[in-house]
Amino acid sequence: MRKPPIPYLKYAFAALLSFFLLGGEPVEFGKEKTFFQDYLIPKPVIQIGLGVNLSQIQIAASSGMKVYEVKNNYHLIAENADEALIKGNKEQITEKYLIQVAQSRDREKAERIAQQLRLSIDRKIFVTTGDETGVAGSFKVHIGDFLTRDDALSYIIKLNRLGVKDTWIVREEVTEKESRPLWILINDELKSLRDATVLYFIPSTPQSYLSYKGRDYRGIFTLRASPRGIVLINTLNLEDYLRSVVPSELSPYTYPQIEALKAQAVAARTYALKNLGRYRDLGFDLVDTPRSQFYRGMNAEHPLSTQAVDETAGVVAKYRGRLIDALYTSTCGGATEDVENVFLGPALKYLRGTECVYEKQRQWPVATRTFLAPVYAKGRNVSADIALMISLGVIPRETDPAYFGEPVGGKEMQEWVDRARSLLGKPGVEAPGILVEDVTIEGFLSHMVQAFGWEERISRLLQDKEAEFVFNSDNGWSERSRSMVAYFIQAGILPSPESVGLHDRAISRGEAASYLAGVLNCYRDFRDAGVFQGVEGQELELRVNGEGLRFSLAPEAFLVRNQSGHYTFARNLDLLGGENLRWISRDGQIVYLEVLYSAYSNLLDRSSKYHSWSVRTSREELEDRINRFYPIGELLDLVPGKRGRSQRVIELHIKGSETDAVVRGFRIRTVLGLRETLFVMDKEYDADGHVAHFVFTGKGWGHGVGLCQVGAFGMAQSGADFQEILKKYYRGITLDKLN
Repeated sequence: MRKPPIPYLKYAFAALLSFFLLGGEPVEFGKEKTFFQDYLIPKPVIQIGLGVNLSQIQIAASSGMKVYEVKNNYHLIAENADEALIKGNKEQITEKYLIQVAQSRDREKAERIAQQLRLSIDRKIFVTTGDETGVAGSFKVHIGDFLTRDDALSYIIKLNRLGVKDTWIVREEVTEKESRPLWILINDELKSLRDATVLYFIPSTPQSYLSYKGRDYRGIFTLRASPRGIVLINTLNLEDYLRSVVPSELSPYTYPQIEALKAQAVAARTYALKNLGRYRDLGFDLVDTPRSQFYRGMNAEHPLSTQAVDETAGVVAKYRGRLIDALYTSTCGGATEDVENVFLGPALKYLRGTECVYEKQRQWPVATRTFLAPVYAKGRNVSADIALMISLGVIPRETDPAYFGEPVGGKEMQEWVDRARSLLGKPGVEAPGILVEDVTIEGFLSHMVQAFGWEERISRLLQDKEAEFVFNSDNGWSERSRSMVAYFIQAGILPSPESVGLHDRAISRGEAASYLAGVLNCYRDFRDAGVFQGVEGQELELRVNGEGLRFSLAPEAFLVRNQSGHYTFARNLDLLGGENLRWISRDGQIVYLEVLYSAYSNLLDRSSKYHSWSVRTSREELEDRINRFYPIGELLDLVPGKRGRSQRVIELHIKGSETDAVVRGFRIRTVLGLRETLFVMDKEYDADGHVAHFVFTGKGWGHGVGLCQVGAFGMAQSGADFQEILKKYYRGITLDKLN
């Protein structure tokens, strides 16, 4: 049989490449077992845009890569390159602006709206698909183009007069001509490239990986021209993509619950498959930012999240047999919202608002027989310091506040200091004894300086002028003692200059215990820290740096609530799981247990630092921001209108000197620059009665629709599996596995 000519083979192979990477469906990979030059990428395949309109691209390989140039045919540029530098030529970039006036899930409806507008508007009106909402399949009616934002804002005024009120400015970056690579530097050799060149970067071995901007990536890279300039695309297997997305979206370091991470994996997989081809005009499926899903390559991968991806491999969420729009939000603030109230699209039955609580929430009671009433010294409640010193064995176990109000004696004070020195590994340090029974504040501080060897600290770390500034009171203090007091104030041991008083005043046991605790804190925190997991039998289950530990609680242990630095003691606590704890253990038992409450609540997202927040902004700052979107002139007032199921503001009335505006849904967050739309608003007025500041007090972070990521973590802590988590936040779904 006559062999076909070599050029024919080249063209055929190039066409096959183009089908796989450019023209074909990315989830279908054909019958071929290898992708290119024996480099295998199993299906389904996804293409992620790592950058658009690039001018200089530096790509490296861990152990070599092959570089191909493909146009009508292809040829090998490099066989085993370690690095490639591609210089692109950016043509002049201009911005254009569009005005969005409507959107619909139905293309025909969007076209009807556009046709009606053409009867009264002399601008170009067209229908396009977009990604502002994060919901696939939405059709937008746009008016444009406008060269500047001011042009678009001026035209909005005309639209308002015509009765078109629901407007939104869309900015697009465009190029007059396609950008293209000019040259490539590889293996110390400069090569020129042809117009419209497509480059493929293929790892030389299956074990090799590619790097870009300090991040390592699985799969291969493609560099090509697009309507918005040069783009770099990472093509890889979907499951490998999720290995990076899941820990990037839900940190396994902060939220180390496997079932929550599995729920995130299913949501991310479903979202990716539902949105394949979203950026088809640019040659890829999704971007690597939170606008699609946060993707940081191999560097983000973590064993726990990889386990979550592997154990849910191929599992997706469907509603009535179709993939859902698996939207998710970081912190919902206690309740999620109906999708149409946030993204102004159609109502989807599986994206309904729900309370972020768990009906099967477990509670673990812990109890003690010990209670320490407040002990005050120089106006401060020092009971937490006293409990710490008792738990460390430094001072006697006394809980009567009257005991700590009495003066400390010289002998007992010396015993306390000796025990504290022993904790620090200083048992052999010689310190002069205190012969007098009545200890003064000056005598106590002087003794601690000598006992802990702080003379050099004071002389070398405190400047004379600084000492005069910190403590210049007379009250009988010698010049040398003033420097000592100044250092103790600066170190946070003494609360303030006013609290020091006369040099020869008596010092109480409570005050002495507090100052001694301050000295120990200058060395280290003697409390261990971790997260409460639950109770098994008579033991507390704790997690420290990913490791599970168990301790029994001593019957006489101190139980301490810490809410933003305010300490209170309790005999009983009900723990829900996930609380941050600090504790001291002795002889295998916890003798001091401190619970750090970020929020005293049973909401599942209570552990998030964004569970609640407050923002104060001036009227002028807000006015400048709003005028980027609506030509209101001077900002006169903001009036929240309708609220959704979750109490989110879903309609905001903006009153301006030039025009008013009504903002709806997620755009409210964008226009105001807030973390969420679940907020209440206060106003501060100036002397003339005009609004000077707006204060927003709110909850949550994100858009508030779909899966609450921190809520998923809370459910997992309480024993829920990933199926239960997903079915709580996505109503009526089924979980199916891809073939």
